Amino acid sequence: MSLIKEFKKFAMRGNVVDMAVGVIIGGAFGKIVSSLVNDVVMPLVGIVTGGIDFTGLKATIGDASITYGNFIQNVVDFLIIAFCIFMMIKGLNKLSKKKEEAPANPPTPSKEEELLREIRDLLKNSK
Repeated sequence: MSLIKEFKKFAMRGNVVDMAVGVIIGGAFGKIVSSLVNDVVMPLVGIVTGGIDFTGLKATIGDASITYGNFIQNVVDFLIIAFCIFMMIKGLNKLSKKKEEAPANPPTPSKEEELLREIRDLLKNSK
């Protein structure tokens, strides 16, 4: 099989296409959540913490500047994204919850099985 055909077969698998769609939607969703965090949540957190802006927090050691505020911001972003995804998955699972199926009735026995049962019962009764 040629390399191009093999690549086309790989790229057109359902899982690969689904994953690509998920990555694209995830990127767009990440922008929305980042805006939510930066424009809504962090100002409220700043009010609660006395107006501290996490992104401006940094420590200077010698000539190096450690911006640990950006790390805190990214942790908050991650927690909010993880919570939103959790709630989405929980909602989807609730919507797609299948009704528990009642156990199926056992299949009707074939004529051979009925005859074998009759023979078994006759042998039990003859003893």
